[in-house]
Amino acid sequence: MLICPDRMASLSSSAAGRALAVGWPDAVTRAVGEAGRGFVEATADQWGVPVETSVLDGVVLETAWADGSAVIGVSGAGPVPADAPIPVDASSLVLGRAIHSILRDRRPRRLHVDLAGLDVHDAGAGLLAGLGAKGSGAVLADGVSGLSGLTAVDLRAAGDLLAGVDLVGVVPSDQRHDQLLGLRGITSRRGRAAGQDAALLLATDAALQRLTDLAAPETAGSPGAGACGGLGWAVSALGGRLATGPELGLAGMGSSWDLVVSGCGVFDFAARGGGVVAAAAALASGALAPCIVIAGEVLIGAREMRTMGIEAAYPVHESSLDQPTGGDLTAGELMATVTRVSRSWRW
Repeated sequence: MLICPDRMASLSSSAAGRALAVGWPDAVTRAVGEAGRGFVEATADQWGVPVETSVLDGVVLETAWADGSAVIGVSGAGPVPADAPIPVDASSLVLGRAIHSILRDRRPRRLHVDLAGLDVHDAGAGLLAGLGAKGSGAVLADGVSGLSGLTAVDLRAAGDLLAGVDLVGVVPSDQRHDQLLGLRGITSRRGRAAGQDAALLLATDAALQRLTDLAAPETAGSPGAGACGGLGWAVSALGGRLATGPELGLAGMGSSWDLVVSGCGVFDFAARGGGVVAAAAALASGALAPCIVIAGEVLIGAREMRTMGIEAAYPVHESSLDQPTGGDLTAGELMATVTRVSRSWRW
């Protein structure tokens, strides 16, 4: 039996897993987190090491280290509304500087970078600059608005810095296949949702295409290049790879489970519990086992659940239909719920 919840309200994945294990004391528990939402914390818990915090350029960074591997992300960044205007002046420079510091001081063999903590739209131009990349005709660290005059990009210093390092960019599950450029790209989709001027959107998309054409055109059309404001493309341009938190958190878990239990704050039709729940359901399907979900609130019907591969879902709190939040969930409430639920899922 496998227990692998997402964060549940204020409970980390690890803390939620311990509470859920009260119902199945012999189960294997696994901490799992989404990019921008507990990935660094869950990875540190898996490794059995603490999360270290630091401040760089006014941004709080979270890092953890274990056995030649490191993970880093920006702390405290909330979700960006889908219809928020494009942040044309925002730069990813701080993330590049943070990665540079890690590589200079301790140089892990594998580096996981949570890309979801910054609201940027510069395709990682600032990140590249922070790693030593050079641009001609424009400043890479000035956001997408500063890229229109770009005439050349030199990635050699960044490539040398990353030599021998397995760079993994961690993106949200719902952005894993986002395109960077064109009508289905991030500029078109976000700009149209925000009602922004078409001329601005065309200029922004052109600036991103100029950057990719000069630096690494072969990766501009790759799945996930548009994730996190184009940071997915920057990682690919540097020879790295993309993954989601659930992909990494559940890697190597096999297919010998007879029950998979996941959890989330709100299980509704819009978000469907998020990427962790979806990955748990996929793992259960591969094992030909049922998957159930314990959630702070449940606002999804049985038919919709079963199309996702979820056999049943159980709420800790009654739903507040107007604005479901999962409530102020405590470990005690979760344990009380799972003690009752687990009686129906033992054999």
